[in-house]
Amino acid sequence: MTTKTFTAPAINCGHCTKTIEMEVGDLAGVSSVKADVDSKQVTVEWGDPATWAEIEALLDEIGFPAKE
Repeated sequence: MTTKTFTAPAINCGHCTKTIEMEVGDLAGVSSVKADVDSKQVTVEWGDPATWAEIEALLDEIGFPAKE
């Protein structure tokens, strides 16, 4: 498993965090997603077949691009 924590500056509310958790959590191989509205931090844990490139592309697509 790989774990990555990053900032998603577009997070503004609880709806934002739920959207990230639901959308990213639906990817095959993603085992955990936790987004925090106060820190704008997101932690994702994944294994095969998910890749960071796939997760990052999805975050861009849903309007919450990752900043490391």
